Amino acid sequence: MRKHWIDNLRWVTVLLVLFYHVIYFYNNKGVFGGIGGFGPYPEYPQYQDVVMYILYPWFMPMLFLLAGISARYALEKYPSKDWFKARTRKLLVPATIGLLVFQWMTGYFNTAVAAQEGTFDGVSGPAKYFMWAISGTGPLWFVQDLWLFSLLLLIIRKLDAKNRFQAWCGRIFGGKYGIVWTILLGILFWAGQHTLIANPRPESADGLYNLYKPLFYLIIFLMGYFIFCNDGVQEKLKEAWKPLLLCASVAGIVLTVTTFGQDNTTPQYLGSPLNCLYGYLMCLAMMALFEAGFDKTSAFASYMRGCSYGLYIVHYLVIASIGYMMKMYTGLSPLAMYLILGVATFTLSPLIYEILRRIPFIRWCVFGDKKRN
Repeated sequence: MRKHWIDNLRWVTVLLVLFYHVIYFYNNKGVFGGIGGFGPYPEYPQYQDVVMYILYPWFMPMLFLLAGISARYALEKYPSKDWFKARTRKLLVPATIGLLVFQWMTGYFNTAVAAQEGTFDGVSGPAKYFMWAISGTGPLWFVQDLWLFSLLLLIIRKLDAKNRFQAWCGRIFGGKYGIVWTILLGILFWAGQHTLIANPRPESADGLYNLYKPLFYLIIFLMGYFIFCNDGVQEKLKEAWKPLLLCASVAGIVLTVTTFGQDNTTPQYLGSPLNCLYGYLMCLAMMALFEAGFDKTSAFASYMRGCSYGLYIVHYLVIASIGYMMKMYTGLSPLAMYLILGVATFTLSPLIYEILRRIPFIRWCVFGDKKRN
């Protein structure tokens, strides 16, 4: 039986990613990928940036947890070779070929500010195109990480060929005191955040490593694969959804109130005990909440299940292009920019997806789909 709560939690989280990026694009902390805010902090505090503090600690770990759970279920149904072949088409093709076909347009706007500063003086047209394609990776770092983890998972499965470790996890974390052990498992969340480079060097790839966070997200992915895929663990979470949601909410409020104004993407911030506590509790609470109240489907939910991956892939072009043009060439108020960008993101992204998925070769390049769904 299909677990609809996983599908629903995934597409809801993707929609939150879209909303987050609308706010993120105009953040005033100078965070990579944004165009900048409307005034320096603290002279001009952007209280709308509170969205970043609420969402960033948990929504990407949530997607990796769900990916690990889904990988477990898929590998129980399909041979490893067939599963990995499908993963390669669905993940690696959009994150490589798709950059040259579609994401280069996102890269154009990502590099537009640098181009104004003379960064690309003397760079030829073809070279610029490939620079745009690489810069257009944007949110597809998630897809690239996930493909790498899928490859590593094939090796890990050989080490646990009889599924003994997964069965042991089910007994421990799904047993009488399972919810206690599951909460204590948050130490891995904290340890994973401490695999980041504390002081990244500007002239190196340190910043890129901290963006991809491969060790942190691999830990989260494997937690989903070995632990949270177990029915007993999920049942324990479901029973505790109210206290988990309450504790996560309190931790989130304290974190936001006490740290607002800080750069919430630095290794020091991400590795702080309070950020890790909130991020991990929120992942548990969201899984528990959706299993308890949203383990059902509808026509709309079914559509969102099928299109959420496509929305994730195309949405940043809308944000980067319209967000950049409004900031650079209009005198609109910040409120108007946020409203226009929000509406555009949630209307144009589905439209672009629906158009591209109807073009066979483009559909394969951009979404990794062989046929129209």
